[in-house]
Amino acid sequence: MYRSFSAFQIILFGFAMIILIGTLLLMTPAASSQAAPCPPADALFTATSAVCVTGLVVRDTWQAWSGFGQAVILLLIQTGGMGVMLMICAAALITGRKIGLRERGTVQDSISAPHAGGVIRLARFILVLLFASEAVGAATLFPVFARDFGILRGLWFSVFHSISAMCNAGFDLLGCRGAYSSLASYAANPWVNLVIGGLIIWGGLGFLTWDDIFHRGGRLSRFRLQSRLILSMTLVLITIPLILFFLLEFREGPVNERLLHSFFSSVTPRTAGFATVDMNVFSEAGKMLIILLMLIGGAPGSTAGGMKVTTFGVIFLSVRSVLFREKDTNFHNRRIEESVIRNAVCICMMYLSLFLMAGCIISRIEGLPLLTCLFESASAVGTVGLTLGITPSLSIASKLILILLMFLGRVGGLTMVYAVIPQIRHGNARRITERVTVG
Repeated sequence: MYRSFSAFQIILFGFAMIILIGTLLLMTPAASSQAAPCPPADALFTATSAVCVTGLVVRDTWQAWSGFGQAVILLLIQTGGMGVMLMICAAALITGRKIGLRERGTVQDSISAPHAGGVIRLARFILVLLFASEAVGAATLFPVFARDFGILRGLWFSVFHSISAMCNAGFDLLGCRGAYSSLASYAANPWVNLVIGGLIIWGGLGFLTWDDIFHRGGRLSRFRLQSRLILSMTLVLITIPLILFFLLEFREGPVNERLLHSFFSSVTPRTAGFATVDMNVFSEAGKMLIILLMLIGGAPGSTAGGMKVTTFGVIFLSVRSVLFREKDTNFHNRRIEESVIRNAVCICMMYLSLFLMAGCIISRIEGLPLLTCLFESASAVGTVGLTLGITPSLSIASKLILILLMFLGRVGGLTMVYAVIPQIRHGNARRITERVTVG
């Protein structure tokens, strides 16, 4: 039966099975810090949010879950951040089991590798660098958390928040300082802001970008075109929002704190979900900018979600080529294929449709302002986790909508479509061309 599945179906069902297992574990009495076990709907929501590295929660992670429950959530985050096939690959490498050609092809699709050749070497490199980055992150956070919470709890907090940031998950344990407070108590701490922000950016750059940075001499001219596009768009999507937030949103207080708030607020929507300030303090224009950043997300083949910076970048470059009446869409002296542009437009339309439709439905069900519900739906489909505070109070119907959005946002819209709809072959015939006027 396994051999009859396509790579897309394996990825889809793999995520679904991990979510199911996580839900069952979180429903056990041992996972709850309260007298009664967690209801199935809340356990499913939490497991989905963890595996899909989103960070939206209906129960505060510190106050609602026991140490066992928190460990389950962290394991789900790690699995979701790595991806199902990387986890299987890691198990095979540890046990010494041979990885077949079919599994190599599935790993290739999972990490967005250009070809199957050398994919196991690449997977091994990714796993080592991922765990090493998380270890470095935990070590750098440990002095702060050990000072504030003691050695043992500080170590657990350091590991948990490092993995959560590296996997762009947004789960936190700082509910001990106030339910759903996220990183608000460290809003003015530059060390925590920069370490967490750095882990978010690094995890969201993508596995192939890591490979280019370490194996192509660090010279940008030798990087893959995809890596160059990712790095360029990441720089733009951090710098411009940082400036806008600094000038328009955070206009009071010391300059260094305003810079910290602006930096973190420009980084966390892509797609981490940690927050150092309450999202409700932003103006409507600021919230719309955050919604846009949440929808864009991180890089393909990374720990981040969203429709991806490459999708946004390709569409932007295509628009530029039309405006300047260029025949092809080019970047760094390379031509981008028409099929890539079509895929980018398709993915963008899928994410926009899901985001708008879900936000409108939730607004209608809950009787809440549309912008508030659009913020929540963008956070879910972009696997971000930022919220205006309405998630815990939503009805089961609205929670199920967000669960579906989180799942679609993590596995990818095209992965879902290709897993469900078989490939349709029309032969090699091409239809007669007829002009259609647009604009």
